[in-house]
Amino acid sequence: MPELYYGGDYNPEQWSPEVWAEDMALMKAAGVNLATVGVFSWSSLEPEPGRYEFGWLDQVLDLLHSNGIRANLATPTASPPPWFSLAHPDALPVTADGVRLLHGSRDTYCVCAPAYREAAVGIAKVLGERYGDHPALAMWHVHNEYGSTCHCDHVAVAFRSWLQRRYGDLPALNAAWTTAFWSQGYSAWEQVFPPRRTQYLPNPSQMLDFRRFLSDELLDAYREQRTVLRGFNPDIPITTNFVFGPWVPVDHWRWAREVDLVAIDHYPGSAGIEAEQDTAFGADLARAWGGGRWLLMEQAASVINQGGRMKAKEPGRMTRNSLSHLARGSAGALFFQWRASQGGAERFHSGMVPHAGPDTRAFREITELGALLPRLAEADPAEVEAEVAILWDAESWWATQGPALPSPQIDYLAAVQAAHRQLWNLGVPTDFAQPSSDLTAYRAVIVPSLYLVSDEAAAALSRYADGGGQLLITSLSGIADPTTQIRLGGYPGAFRELLGIRVEEFQPVDGRIELDTGAIAEGWSERVLLEGAEAIAHYQGGTLDGMPAITRHANAWYTSTWLTDPAYEALMEQVVRAAGITPPGLPRGVEVVTRRAGDTQYRFVLNHTTEPAGLPYGGFDLVTGEVTGDRFTVPAGGWAVLRNSTAPTG
Repeated sequence: MPELYYGGDYNPEQWSPEVWAEDMALMKAAGVNLATVGVFSWSSLEPEPGRYEFGWLDQVLDLLHSNGIRANLATPTASPPPWFSLAHPDALPVTADGVRLLHGSRDTYCVCAPAYREAAVGIAKVLGERYGDHPALAMWHVHNEYGSTCHCDHVAVAFRSWLQRRYGDLPALNAAWTTAFWSQGYSAWEQVFPPRRTQYLPNPSQMLDFRRFLSDELLDAYREQRTVLRGFNPDIPITTNFVFGPWVPVDHWRWAREVDLVAIDHYPGSAGIEAEQDTAFGADLARAWGGGRWLLMEQAASVINQGGRMKAKEPGRMTRNSLSHLARGSAGALFFQWRASQGGAERFHSGMVPHAGPDTRAFREITELGALLPRLAEADPAEVEAEVAILWDAESWWATQGPALPSPQIDYLAAVQAAHRQLWNLGVPTDFAQPSSDLTAYRAVIVPSLYLVSDEAAAALSRYADGGGQLLITSLSGIADPTTQIRLGGYPGAFRELLGIRVEEFQPVDGRIELDTGAIAEGWSERVLLEGAEAIAHYQGGTLDGMPAITRHANAWYTSTWLTDPAYEALMEQVVRAAGITPPGLPRGVEVVTRRAGDTQYRFVLNHTTEPAGLPYGGFDLVTGEVTGDRFTVPAGGWAVLRNSTAPTG
C-alpha cells in the first residue's frame, strides 16, 4: 500500500540535543514519517568558508532513521551566511531603484552572481558526498521558494545573453519591444539593461522579457544543484518547493518538468470561507503542474495570516484543509514547521508543536491527522475526476502586472481565482491547463483574462469550440500577442471571429454596473458590437445602455464585464449545463472531490459549515471504518472519505 508523507520543516539547529530527543518521541506519537531538514542551515553547516560542522546533522539524521522517520534533506542556498555576503558584496541583490540590500533577512543573494552560483553548487556537493547514501534520505529539497529578484550588473550581463538567444539580433529585439516608441531603439547590446527605475513608464515588453529571463535563470541555478546531487545517488528524487504568490517570478509549467515531484507551499490569506476556496484553487493548480500527483510541502498548522493578523484555525479546520489537498492529489501533508521557533523573524509562525507545547488542542489535532492518513493512503493512486478546465498562463499574469493598463484594478490572478471560485461554489471539480494543452478531454474550458495569446493557441481554442466543447472567455483575453503588442482591428483581438463580436473600446468604471437580467457587475465594461453572436445580457443605464454585455456564438461565450459572484456563478452554471454537466446541488460550503482508480471510486467529503449536511452518497468510510447507507450525514465541520460510492458517477 502506498504511504502518504506526513511531517514538516524540522530545524534542530535552533534547539538543544535534549529537545531533539523529545522531538523524536513526539514525532512518533504524531505519526510523522518525513522531516524536511536543513533549509536554512548554511551558517550552521559552514560557519566559516570551507570549515564544515556536520556533527549535529549526522546526529539528527541518525536519530530520524533510528525512529523510522525519513529525511527530506535541503540544500541551504536560499540564505547564504553572513561571511559570504561580506566576502562577496557584489552577490547581494540590488533593487530596481539601485539599492543594494544587506544581509539580515533571507534570500539575500543575486542568482546571477558567479560567486553565489559557485558557492551554491559547492555546498550541494559536500552535502551530496556526505549524505547521498544515508539510509534516512528520502528526497532532496533544493533551495527554498526560488523567487529572488535582482537588477545588478551581473543580472544585466545574463539578461543580454538571454535576449541574444531569444531574438538573435537587435533588429528582432527592437521590433518585439516596439523601441521606435519614445526613441528607445538599441544599436548595441551594451545599451540594454534590466528594467531598472526610469523617468516615467517602463517598456512593458522589456518588463515581460525580464520576468521570463528571471524564471529561466533561477531554473538554471536549480538544475546546477540537481545535476550535482543526482551524480551521488540517481535513485533519490529531487524537488524544490514552489511558493504561490504575485511576487514569485517563475513559470511553474516549465519548472514542473524539471522536478521529480512537484511540491508547493500554500498559505491562504483570508480566515473566511475564502481560505477553503483558495486551498482548492492552489491544490488544483499544483495537480495540473504535477501531472496528477504532487506534494504539499508547507502549510500553517494552526493559524491563517490575514493582513498581518494571525487568526487561529478553529478545531477541525487544519484537518479539513489538509484533506482538501489530499483529495486533489497531494502525496501527503507537510507543515512549516515542526516546532514553533522561540526567536527569529518568524517566531509567531505556527508549528505542529506550538509554543505552549504538546499538551494543546493544536498538537492533539496534529496527532489525530497523523493517525488518519494511513487509512487514506489507498486513495493516493486514484485520479481526480474533472470535466472542466481553466486556462492558466504565467506570462499573461506577468503582462497584466505591467505599466499603463486601462485600469489599475486589472488583476489576472483575481480573474482566474474568480472563475475557479464559481465552479467550487457549484461543486464542479476543476482542472487547470495551459493554452497549448490538448483540451479535448474537457466538456468545458474557461479562459479568464488570457491577455497574451499566440496565433497557435487561438487556433487551438477555436478548434476546441468547433469540436463541441463549451468555451467561456472573459474580458481582457486575446488582447496582445506574446510580445505584448496589441492585436489591431478591435478587441478581443485573437478571439474576435471565434466569439462573433468586436469591441470598440474599454470603459472602466467606478462602482457597480447593472445588466438587464438583474445581474450586477463592477469595475469594467466594454462597447461590444455583434458580428454573428447573440446577446444574452445587456448593459442597463449609462452610456452603454442596451448594448451587449454577455454574448454567445455557438459554443463560445463571452463576458465583457466583471460579474459579481452571484451573477458569475449563474453564468458559469449556464455554461457547464450547456456542456452536459449537472452541478450536484451540494449545500453551500460543502465540497466533494471524487477520485477514481479503475472500478474503485473515492469521494472526499468536507463540510466547512456549522451545520450537519445530509448527502446522497454512500460507501465504506475510510475515516470511521463504517459502511454508510445510500445517504449519510457529515457532521458540522466534519469530513468523510467514501470508497465505492453508490451515487451515480456521471
